[in-house]
Amino acid sequence: SVFGNVERLAAWAGVCPGNHESAGKRRSVRARRGSRHISGVLNQCAHAAARTKRCQFGGYHKGLTIRRGHGRATVATAHKLLRVIWAVLRDLEPYRDPEVDYDELVVHRNAPRWIAQLQKFGYVGTPSFKEMEATDTT
Repeated sequence: SVFGNVERLAAWAGVCPGNHESAGKRRSVRARRGSRHISGVLNQCAHAAARTKRCQFGGYHKGLTIRRGHGRATVATAHKLLRVIWAVLRDLEPYRDPEVDYDELVVHRNAPRWIAQLQKFGYVGTPSFKEMEATDTT
């Protein structure tokens, strides 16, 4: 709430893109100066997030690297990461990556334990050879 919006926060942190336009021509310039410590941490986090598999930041960084280069892609990923952090803090909701199916992860992690508990209490059992013969009609 101190900054008012995410654009002001990004400018203060030093991860918003620079802008130099004159006579209708846009020139690429360095990112703004900002807090060295915050921008350094954000750039390190963006670099690590870009190397993470099955993460929205990895695909975003890879697509930008092809067009703009590694350094600019890292700063842009840091900017996106800061926007996500802003939204998490504003909404007080945990971060949920759109690339990840969290339900599948929970089932994959807990299914063996669930099956073991069902077998322990007798709800699910492995069929015996006689039961398999009785159901086989060939």
